[in-house]
Amino acid sequence: MITLTQLEYIVAIDSYRNFSKAAEKCFVTQPTLSMQVKKLEEHFGIKIFDRGKQPLVPTNIGRRIIDQSRVVLSEAGRLDDMAQEYMGEISGELNIGIIPTLAPYLLPLFAGNFKRHYPDVNLRVVELVTDQIAEKLKNDTLDVGVFVTPYNDPVVLEEPLFYEEMLIYAQTGHPLLQQQDVKIIDVATPDIWLLSDGHCFRSQVINLCDLEPTSKHELPFELEGGSIETLLRIINREGGFTIIPELAVNEMSESNLKNVVSFSDKRPLREVSICYSRHYVKRRLIDLLAEEIKLAIPAEMKDRSRGELVLWK
Repeated sequence: MITLTQLEYIVAIDSYRNFSKAAEKCFVTQPTLSMQVKKLEEHFGIKIFDRGKQPLVPTNIGRRIIDQSRVVLSEAGRLDDMAQEYMGEISGELNIGIIPTLAPYLLPLFAGNFKRHYPDVNLRVVELVTDQIAEKLKNDTLDVGVFVTPYNDPVVLEEPLFYEEMLIYAQTGHPLLQQQDVKIIDVATPDIWLLSDGHCFRSQVINLCDLEPTSKHELPFELEGGSIETLLRIINREGGFTIIPELAVNEMSESNLKNVVSFSDKRPLREVSICYSRHYVKRRLIDLLAEEIKLAIPAEMKDRSRGELVLWK
């Protein structure tokens, strides 16, 4: 007879591509996990994993069985959700992935309040770029992601939370700060500090300014990093300018606020959404998380009509 535990084991092996690591994550010994997988393979009369390859990969039929196992486990998890909802219990663990250009500004706004309102929920947060979050949502190693959309993946569901304006930050005395009106064309130059490849905000800036990603620049060095705070500190010392998201302005000192200007010819926005897989389990917790984030965000940032969406994909 097939058990949910056996399905959990093969899903874990698929996620970590290693028997030892999967056993550790499932809190069992490797021999126990291997034996249960072997029993499952004997039940079906097929091999689920190709053990001759490293890292471990599923066979063709194994891939289909694992994908269906994820669906079965997700639906089984909904039974717990339904029972907890009926009893009015709000508890469990919620694994959240959030992009680095949001994490330092958004997390402080909602995480503390969420924990105070729902003390029996254990929040586990990891900073990752968007593609990594989406992949982990699809293989069920994350419950929910907070990142910039539209992402346009049929397996990932998106629920917009707010719309963040894209603003200019320049060093004190920079010519852009002296202009009465700053248009998109004024910043459409390769001499702009950008985040490293892989960050959706970098792609949005490139799309907004119609930049060539590989064009030459005269900056003192190239930066491969994902921290807006690092960019701001470099600009303060070395000069130049960059584009920053609206929430980054909240914690700025008054002196740095003078270095922030808006575009005069358009109001570029990035859409921030809560995202989850089509086979998500923790529906109630995800809904409560979305609620808490929306409560923490200023009302004007929830207005889609206040500007023009900048796509990144």
